[in-house]
Amino acid sequence: MTTTVPRPTHERRLVLERRIRLIVTATIAYNLVEAVVAIAAGTVSSSTALIGFGLDSTIEVVSAAAVAWQFTRRDPERWETGTLRVIALAFFALAAYVTATSVLALAGGIDAQHSTVGITLTALSVVIMPFLSLAERRAGRELQSATAIADSKQTLICTYLSAAVLVGLAANSLFGWWWADAIAGLVIAAFAIREGIEAWRGDACATSVGMLLEGQADHDHDHTTRA
Repeated sequence: MTTTVPRPTHERRLVLERRIRLIVTATIAYNLVEAVVAIAAGTVSSSTALIGFGLDSTIEVVSAAAVAWQFTRRDPERWETGTLRVIALAFFALAAYVTATSVLALAGGIDAQHSTVGITLTALSVVIMPFLSLAERRAGRELQSATAIADSKQTLICTYLSAAVLVGLAANSLFGWWWADAIAGLVIAAFAIREGIEAWRGDACATSVGMLLEGQADHDHDHTTRA
């Protein structure tokens, strides 16, 4: 049975819009630092994965900045379609770059050096990014904003990429498996293409891995409350 979610009051919408602006501002600030550190560390260690990770962070900045701009407008809903298209293009750019760098890494057998900075940075991102994604997704769902939900998915995709790069860097350092992060990168690219298509169509409320997990948590909470 389909349940109609009531639209928030005007006062609540203002609170949620302010919250989304704060979240995307934090996301932009973190990703700018992440991009600089990752690209510098990747250059030092000759790591294609780390350099790609840093460039991916700049794509995340574009997506978050588009949402931040939208929610500074007098009527954010009016700009939703255009903002969704920007987010979709960011997904496609991410998929294209990750695919290209992964294929080149596999074809060239690039042997990156150990990078303590890279491992620390990606591990930190695996911890921080899911919280930013979840906070924005919850606010976006209550506000019924497709762009905020789509941007939260972009952040979630970057979490997957952080984990993939972390596994690849660790596997290369520990076992010499230089190809591990390139394979994981191709999987992430497939996710990014899927999410980009959904954002372009305006289907930003479609289920993703993170939303499935959140939905299960909400269901368990409701069941516990009723019990």
